Amino acid sequence: MPANLAVPAPPASLISSSITLVGSGAALDNDDATSFTALEGQDPAQQLAELDSRLTKQSRIKEGAENMLNMPLTDALRIQVESELDMARSRIEAINNKRTDIQASIEKGKQVNGAAAARKKFQNGHASSISSMDERGEDFRTALQNANNYIANLLTLGRPTSPPAMNGSAPSSSIPMTSGAPEIDRPWIDTMTRLANTLQRSARVRYELSITDTVQAVIPALADRRSTQCHSAAYRVIRLALVDHDSVKRLGEQPLDWYIVKSLTRIAIYWRKEQVIKLIRTIVDVGTIRNDALPGGCSSGLVPLSEPVMRAFIAVAEQADSPFRPICILTLTEILLIDIDLVWRTGGFRFLLHALGEGPVELAPIISSAFLHIIDSPRTRSYFTVGTDLEIALSPITDAYGKGPDHAERMKSSTKIIQGMLRSWSGLMYFCMADMRALRSIIDTLRIPSLESREIILNMFFDLLKIKTPEWYQTFIDGRRLTMYKKSRHSQDGRSAESKKEAEQSERLSQTLRLTDQYIALLVLVFTNAGLLDALTTIVSETTTGTNLSRKATLLMAEVLQLANRVLPLWVAARIQAVPQIFGMASDYLDGEHRIIGTSAMSAIDSLDRNRARLQPSLLRHTRARANSVEDPVRRGQRQVEQVKLKMSMQMEDKTFQAALLETQVIFAYKDHTKWNFDLLLELIEGPLLNPKRMEEAMRASKFMRRLMNFFHPFSHRFSDMPKIKANLKWSRLGCSLLTTLLACPDGVRFLGSEDQFLAQIVKSFAQLDPFNGVPDSDPIFSKKRVGETLTSGYLEMLGTLSKQKDGIELLEKFKIFTAFYHLSELRSREDLIKGIIENLDYAMDGHPRIILSKALTSSYKHVRLYATKHLGDLIRGSANNANVWTLRLLLTQLYDPAPEVCEMAARFLEEACESKDILQLVVELRPTMDHLGDIGNPLLLKFTSTPMGFRYLYDAGYIERELDLWFNERNLFYVVQVEVFLSKVFNNAAEAEDESLAFEGTVPPHFYGEMAKTDLGCQILQEKGHFSEFTQFIRRHGLEGEDPEIIMKLKSILWAIGNVGATEGGLSFLEEEEIIPHVLDIANNSPIPSIRGTCFFVLGLIASTSQGAEVLDDYEWEATLSPQGQAVGLCIPLDVEKFISIPPWTQHTSQSRQPRLIPPKSEVELEVITAIQNLANSVIANAASRTLTKMKSRPEHRAVFSSPDMFYRALHIISTQRYRLPVRKYIMDLFNIELDAALVVELQKCDERLKAHPHFKTPKLDNRVSMFGRMGRTRRPEESDDSSSDDELDAPPLPKVQEQPAITCRPQKQIIGFDIAIPVN
Repeated sequence: MPANLAVPAPPASLISSSITLVGSGAALDNDDATSFTALEGQDPAQQLAELDSRLTKQSRIKEGAENMLNMPLTDALRIQVESELDMARSRIEAINNKRTDIQASIEKGKQVNGAAAARKKFQNGHASSISSMDERGEDFRTALQNANNYIANLLTLGRPTSPPAMNGSAPSSSIPMTSGAPEIDRPWIDTMTRLANTLQRSARVRYELSITDTVQAVIPALADRRSTQCHSAAYRVIRLALVDHDSVKRLGEQPLDWYIVKSLTRIAIYWRKEQVIKLIRTIVDVGTIRNDALPGGCSSGLVPLSEPVMRAFIAVAEQADSPFRPICILTLTEILLIDIDLVWRTGGFRFLLHALGEGPVELAPIISSAFLHIIDSPRTRSYFTVGTDLEIALSPITDAYGKGPDHAERMKSSTKIIQGMLRSWSGLMYFCMADMRALRSIIDTLRIPSLESREIILNMFFDLLKIKTPEWYQTFIDGRRLTMYKKSRHSQDGRSAESKKEAEQSERLSQTLRLTDQYIALLVLVFTNAGLLDALTTIVSETTTGTNLSRKATLLMAEVLQLANRVLPLWVAARIQAVPQIFGMASDYLDGEHRIIGTSAMSAIDSLDRNRARLQPSLLRHTRARANSVEDPVRRGQRQVEQVKLKMSMQMEDKTFQAALLETQVIFAYKDHTKWNFDLLLELIEGPLLNPKRMEEAMRASKFMRRLMNFFHPFSHRFSDMPKIKANLKWSRLGCSLLTTLLACPDGVRFLGSEDQFLAQIVKSFAQLDPFNGVPDSDPIFSKKRVGETLTSGYLEMLGTLSKQKDGIELLEKFKIFTAFYHLSELRSREDLIKGIIENLDYAMDGHPRIILSKALTSSYKHVRLYATKHLGDLIRGSANNANVWTLRLLLTQLYDPAPEVCEMAARFLEEACESKDILQLVVELRPTMDHLGDIGNPLLLKFTSTPMGFRYLYDAGYIERELDLWFNERNLFYVVQVEVFLSKVFNNAAEAEDESLAFEGTVPPHFYGEMAKTDLGCQILQEKGHFSEFTQFIRRHGLEGEDPEIIMKLKSILWAIGNVGATEGGLSFLEEEEIIPHVLDIANNSPIPSIRGTCFFVLGLIASTSQGAEVLDDYEWEATLSPQGQAVGLCIPLDVEKFISIPPWTQHTSQSRQPRLIPPKSEVELEVITAIQNLANSVIANAASRTLTKMKSRPEHRAVFSSPDMFYRALHIISTQRYRLPVRKYIMDLFNIELDAALVVELQKCDERLKAHPHFKTPKLDNRVSMFGRMGRTRRPEESDDSSSDDELDAPPLPKVQEQPAITCRPQKQIIGFDIAIPVN
């Protein structure tokens, strides 16, 4: 026992016995008598015996405590014994309740054993509720009783008369929280830890406890005299006790703010600050009132945090070396989106702006997204100041000159932020304000002669405009000629499977990404108007020889011109492509240097355009082939050469043919294929041997063919044992060519069918795997290892070659190879063979191959069905518009597969195939049922809706009526989310964009109303339903809505619906009849919400996708982009771009602190202290103010000022209304020799009432004003300086009041230089 608990009055023996009793209680407390975990696994009789034992011990403790209370004890020891007595009584009550429950369960016959005994359910005679057990085996009633006991114990420990004594319920050494805590705080820490654990385990207890009682119990543990562990445990208890908004509201009524402020001010204490930050985040999460229509508010909610706590929290976030800075910044960003006014009043708005420009880099995208969301609303947009606030994100770029190479990484991260802003409507329109001042500042940095900054900004424009940079770009930048650039051998010979897959995906996305072309067209127009081409011309014109940077600028210029030609109207593109400065320099014959620069730039741009078709043929894949194409004569010439070569080889002379056979070394070195002349052998097989005469000669007159075929026999173990490496794959191709040549003549077919053992040995090899053919071979030819590591898999390719011709099919049937395939398809764990068979068979002819494919499609193994479905989809995709009915039937069958993955894959392939109108018609004729697919089949059903036959089929099935109601009520809103998420992913290069975009067709995802409008019957039903009329009425009523988010969301959905209807020729008449296009244009130009303007921009592009729609928009000064054939492509831009992208100016928001004003101090010394504390916020005079405070505190007669609660409250009020850095806040706190505890908090509340000024209170004018040029509070003597430290500074008598001149006068001085001549006035 600690020495401070010793009591000298009673006899030693009595005290010893008494202390022993209390100590026994402490020992029992380690087991926690109210915890019944040890009873698990015992039968009811053993449980009752254990409870009786515990009850006996607790009864003894109770008797001993009562006996001690009858003795003369000190107040401290009496309080401790009373606490033990209360705890013993509560334990006795809990044990009795447990015994009653067990006895009741025995009487009712509901006995359970093992671990289930702790979780049994029983029903009391007087209660109907069921008790549930928590993880420790405590039921709700026991847990609640324990929590109340802990709170009562904390209240006892926190009584003012209680000295810092140790409670009898000392924690064991196993609790890590108390390992480093002082001995005096261990009872506090132990009790609060147990209370926190109880609250964490039982959510129901948290709802039952009173938050007021809990906070009042733990607040004494937050006093300054308590340890850090004690503070952390107290904050943890408070955090776990918060369950809903009402509990947070009641928490706000408790005097907790000053404890939190002081805990956040501590710099070096980690654990306490962590718990405080967790508490603040819980308050924000649980206690926020989220309401989008708060009266008079400018935010979407109210966060129940006071201004003092917010300013202390912001100070932690501002500390650069604080480990809590990232989480504090994220929390402030969350609060910004909920209660922007609170963040604005407390200075967090300005701090987040600086964090956006200065870091942390990893959090900048999140902060920028929050600011863009705020700009999108007119009520929150007023908090920004145009030209100074959000433009701080541009500072790493605009201020980069002279910063050195270390600044490059910060510039790169800043460009990512700028790209994200410019790819949103809010950011683009904000930066276009004030005559595009922000964009011009970015572009003008290209004129600054800094290599690294220019390089980074050029890369930013490449990414921003979605310009892909293939390999040959680097060839051009390095200064090499593009005509000398050739593709790698890998790309010439054939791409890998992965590269082919990427190419196919990009090809599929080429149509989908047109949705972004509308936005890119606007970006190109905005950047060119802001002077991008002029800035690039400046870079190009700096040198005549050309550098990597100038060539990169030329490349960007050429790409911008190419983009303008593709996405902008003709007259706009022509104006941009004029590039007057380049043409001006090229035609400047007076300045040779300018002429060289101009002609070089024009030549480079022309070279890029000419070589793009050769280096990137995929860009022209979907365009119509020209008759005068340069590549057509080349291809024709190559085909002619091949035909002549084949004809000459087939007419080879006898002697030459015999010599060629001998030269192949097949006849002489038939056992060593490495000596064979492979090239000559392949030339003979693909040439002369196609002649039946030469084939007969090779089979009859010589042993050439027999020995060559013997090489491919499986049991010869020559071809079948060769390792599967790239160099050996040519032998598989040779075998396929040989079989093709043999099938070209009757003698070859007869040779394979009756004279050679190749097919017979193949059948025997397959039979080795058949378990019904006796004992299987130990090392079969087609074992999984051999198929994976040797050329044995080449036999499947050869059999696939045979399946391509009728004679080959007959040979396969003759040798019963198809029967072997049927048996193999039933083997377990041989999916490699099944996949190889499916992949290599040819399905052009009806017969066994198609049956094998259908058998694989219905295999019992899901992975086989997935692979077969994928192969079937590839077959349909490869057949282009000539898909057969049998493939479509098989694919439709897969829609009913039990595995959702197979259904989804089949639906995706079918949807892709239905892009062809002919295939869509075939599928509709098959009349599939897809109601069971749910959302997977919706895109496919929408395609059916676009055809008359499909629409009639779906209408008869009741699908149209059901979908109309769904889209009118729900799916219109979901469509908006789908489109906006897609655009976000595409612009931000998300990895998931490819998967999501596969569901998109054309420029936008399919919309039910748009698909309906493609048929006459659909237009008729749409007219009868009246949905379109309701849409137009909603637009007329709420087109310029800027407040209600639900109305804004619905407005977007209706705009997309109208745009999709107007994108069809039949649906455009709806828009003309309702005269809704002028209203959409009015919303696009005047809506206060930038995102709604952007929606209108895309919608107008949809309307411009038809020739009639383009003509209608042309009447309203919106120009549509046309193809070279004069067809509308679905892109349009306004003629008055500045009007569209400009946001109307707003009045700057002003918000004052809601903290009340205080009555100024009357004492001269107090006034000087308060003034010095206020001056600490000014970094210019902070040093002088701190010296003044230090000197005053060192004077004995002034120390009372720093111990006054009134002055301490004034200091707290100052740091709660002004911005102070964290070290300064700590310095101010440490100035006062006051311990923060419950008594001081009560006194601070009285100070608040006593010092609070009336709202109409006017601050009196004081004679002694504070000047930053002299000492505070009195006149400065000429001989004094700031560093003066004479002892009589603070004791000098006040000087008589004199009329002083102000230190600085703002009145301009008048001074006459020269002659003072009076000028007469007429």
